[in-house]
Amino acid sequence: MVLPPERLERFARHIVLPEVGGAGQAALACRHVVLVGLGGIGSPALQYLAGAGVGRFTLIDDGDVELSNLQRQTIYTTRDIGHAKAVAARRWLANFDNAISAEVYDNRIGGENAARLMAGADLVLDGTDNFATRLAVSDACVANGLPLLSAAVGRFQGQVGAFAGHLPDQPCYRCFVGDAFDADDCDTCAEDGVLGAMVGWVGSFAAMQAIRVLLDGASALGDPQWGKLHLMDGLNAGMRTLAIMKDPECSGCGSNRR
Repeated sequence: MVLPPERLERFARHIVLPEVGGAGQAALACRHVVLVGLGGIGSPALQYLAGAGVGRFTLIDDGDVELSNLQRQTIYTTRDIGHAKAVAARRWLANFDNAISAEVYDNRIGGENAARLMAGADLVLDGTDNFATRLAVSDACVANGLPLLSAAVGRFQGQVGAFAGHLPDQPCYRCFVGDAFDADDCDTCAEDGVLGAMVGWVGSFAAMQAIRVLLDGASALGDPQWGKLHLMDGLNAGMRTLAIMKDPECSGCGSNRR
């Protein structure tokens, strides 16, 4: 893909990076990301992935913008309150860069529709806040041969992990959490609170990891880091990384696959 002059100017600071270069930037323009959840994590992730030049998005969220969202969900304004998040996110995207294409889906994603919504994607980024959705998304990624970035945050703690359970030697998200959380039983921001800047850190780091996945094989920055879970501590300003191993008996990607 040859980028036109106005796109070359827009992404000039990327292109001069040897780790990205013209080839990497052209690759990003051809990539399709499914963003599940357009809240505190999805907002900065969308902003930085759009800013990086990802060419196509599928935006999925069944919620409406509320006043309490504005403390951390950075793509929305008071004018968006009461409107569907997916529609408001597409409006933000169109205002930011009308060369990027986007489809929206403002109903809940689950096992019955996930495969259709993910069709043709290069990467799925999940920033939802309940295990039922996360596991449904993970299972659909395995079934359809798609890589998954899963990001979560609570109070001052965050995590971002890269999963490729469709590959024979790589774990899926279910290898990490098991089968014990198939209900909507996550703690919520409304109950426990969350620092807005912490959510921004997790979302922007998820965008960084997404760019690594999307540039795999296209530039020197490409490094999916499959099976790596990055744990982020906002109180002590630190990060550590764990390796997640594939569970051979996992019901999502192993011998007990459903």
